[in-house]
Order: sequence, then structure tokens, then C-alpha cells
Amino acid sequence: MGFTKYLSGLNLKKNISSIGGLLIKLRTFIALIVLLIFFSITADNFLEINNLIIMTKHVSITAFLAIGMTFVIISGGIDLSVGAIVGLTGMIAGGLIFEGLVIPLPMFGVEATFYFNILIVILIGLLVGILVGFVNGIVITRFKVAPFIATLGTLHVARGLANIRSNGGTFPRLYGDPALGTDGFLALGTGNVLGIPIPIWIMLIIFAIAVYISKKTPLGRHIYAVGGNEEAAKLSGIRVKRVRMFVYIFAGFCSAIAGLIWASQLGAATPKVGEGFELDAIAAAVLGGTSLSGGIGTIGGTLVGAFVIGVLGDGMVMIGVSPFLQQVIKGTVIVLAVIIDTFQRNMQQKSTLR
Repeated sequence: MGFTKYLSGLNLKKNISSIGGLLIKLRTFIALIVLLIFFSITADNFLEINNLIIMTKHVSITAFLAIGMTFVIISGGIDLSVGAIVGLTGMIAGGLIFEGLVIPLPMFGVEATFYFNILIVILIGLLVGILVGFVNGIVITRFKVAPFIATLGTLHVARGLANIRSNGGTFPRLYGDPALGTDGFLALGTGNVLGIPIPIWIMLIIFAIAVYISKKTPLGRHIYAVGGNEEAAKLSGIRVKRVRMFVYIFAGFCSAIAGLIWASQLGAATPKVGEGFELDAIAAAVLGGTSLSGGIGTIGGTLVGAFVIGVLGDGMVMIGVSPFLQQVIKGTVIVLAVIIDTFQRNMQQKSTLR
């Protein structure tokens, strides 16, 4: 009889443990559902279709950054420059649309101004993000600089270049000129296809590409392997430096997309755009189950995490929460996400030892 009680008690403990583990795994979904219920009660028209579409457009910016950040974190790194890349990309594209490329010709005492087709402008913007990501990768892989320090330095460089581009000013009214082929930029952030905003379509495409890379390609498996155990990855023949180069270049590419779309939505480019975006990206990734210690994470979880951050931000604005209090709440969410991540890893280590 006593043995039976012992077994039943043991099974109860296992059931409680398994339920607790399941709740931790589903924490992001649960948080999103709780937020939707809370704001639907406290904010008028929160669940109206138009408002949900607007929120999803806002979420797309965080999603771009967070998807790129997820690969970086899974590989065992961090990228603090993504927000600055958003600002720099917007300024480069905005400048090309607003005033063109001005080249001084001192021998003739004049300046030549070149205007590019809007598709070329967008391509140049994407190349800017890729270049910054490439620089991050080189500094980290070739010069062995810690990712935190390397990307912190790049953050300041990119932010400084964004200010230099306009001497700290703003490029307004990015409507472009049809005669110069520079019109159409605003459609990138404000246009619709089949009734769905273009930024949402682009988010879904980037999401699908990232999921395919992570689940269906050797590169995806290598990213997880490098983050899980770099030395073991080297011994197994994985080219660790190339993997790290890819994740930072991809993060720069995703950040450039966010920068172009943000400038398009605003109809203007300002160097201050993107400040603090890196924190939202990290928070979305960690909320979605990506471990800051590397080797663990999913793109799907990150997308849900981005929705949590987006719904939280938009919901607080709708119910009139002070911007200063919003910062406190977002910071608290980040800390809680890291605490839960640490707790989950400790649970996994204990179960492995058993």
C-alpha cells in the first residue's frame, strides 16, 4: 500500500513537472493570448480588423529585425547594430530620392547630380545593410572581437554615418519624381496587394525563407551546431567562420528591409530612426524561446515573440500608458524573458543528468 502511494506520488510529480515544462514552452502563445484579451477589454476597437492590420504592419518591423537576430543568437552571438542599420539604410535611400547623388567636380567648378531608379535605390539600401553585416562578421571572425563589443562599435559608426549623411537633418517628402524615376518608394510601406499591406507580405516571405534555411538546409543545422558547441562543430568539419559571416550578413539584410519600409511608411528619413530597436529584436527572439547561450531557438517562436512585443507596444499606446512607463514595462518583459530562459535551461540540464 505504501509502495502504491509512493508510485502515485511519483507520477503526480512527473505530471506536474511535465505540465510546468509545457507551460514554459507555450509561454509566448499564452502571453500573446493574455495580451489580446486584456487590451480587447481595456482598449476600444482593439480587435477591429483595421486595427489588427495596422498592428501587424508595426509587428513586421520588429519581425524583420528579430528573425535576423534569431540566427545570430542561435549561433552564439549578438548584434546590437540592427537598429542603427535601420536608421542608416533609411538615410541612404532617403537621400538618393530627395537630393540624388551629388558629386563635386572642382575642375569645372560645378556639381553633378545623379538620380537612380527607385528599384536601384532599394537595392542600394539593401546592400548597405549587407555591407554593415559583412563588416560585423569580419571584425568578429577575423579579428576575434567579442560580438557584443564589435556590434556596439558598429552601432555608433552606423548611427554617426546616418547623421553625417544629412548633417543631422531629415530628408522629408520622399514622394520622388516620375520624370527621374524616383517615385513609387512610398508604396513599399503603404501599398497593398490583395488587400494585405506589402510589409506583411514581405514579412511572410522572409519568415518562410528563414524557416526553410533553419529546418531544411545544412546551413541551418550548422548554425545550431556552432551555437551549441563551437569546438565540436569545428571538429566535425563545419566552417564556423562562414556560418558566423552568414548570420551577421543576414541580420544586416533584414535590418535594411526594416529601414526601407520604415522610411517608406513615414514618407521621410531621419537619422534617429531605429534607436532601441535592437532591444525589441532581442526581446522578441528570447520571448520566442531562443536561448541567449546559443544553440536553441525557432523562427516560428520568434515571430510569435514579435507579435507579443508589437501588441504590447500598440496596446499600451491605445490605453494611454506614458511613454516612460512603456520603457519600464518593456524592460521588465526583457528581464523576465531572460529569467525564464535561464530557468528552462536549468530544467533541461537537470533532466539530462537524471
